[in-house]
Amino acid sequence: MVIWGDIMRVGLGHDLHRLEPGRLLILGGVRIEYDRGLMGHSDADVVLHAVADALLGAAALGDIGEHFPDTDPRHKDLDSGRLLSEVMDLISRGGWQVMNCDLTIHAQAPKLVPYKERIRQNVARLLLIEPGDMNVKAKTGELVGPVGRGEAIACDAVVLIERATL
Repeated sequence: MVIWGDIMRVGLGHDLHRLEPGRLLILGGVRIEYDRGLMGHSDADVVLHAVADALLGAAALGDIGEHFPDTDPRHKDLDSGRLLSEVMDLISRGGWQVMNCDLTIHAQAPKLVPYKERIRQNVARLLLIEPGDMNVKAKTGELVGPVGRGEAIACDAVVLIERATL
């Protein structure tokens, strides 16, 4: 008997970082023009962190904090594209491939409409999927909470992975 979890799995990822002056704002591996950037041990790309966590969750491999702890100096200012590539290697070695990804970026500012297509293209490239299998949405915080007050940016990611065929 084939069990659904043996052939397909869904993962959910979430990340949030506060905005600080003097940092670059990078979302989905794309530099966004803004007067502040996200604070973190790595480049703090909440998009790629949420995607990495979704992939690790779907493959039952823990979370990025286990694989890339912020206490490890090797990860200081780490390019999150490299982090995601390493996660892709992990899931590939486990026999999985990405089928699709859906993202929601939560930011009061800056407006992300001009950047959504570049983010979609770049994340699809990193996930080894077609851009048509990748979606990016942007939502404000409606002036509520740390996102709404412009103190932070967050991202939610959902991925579907499938057993790779030989």
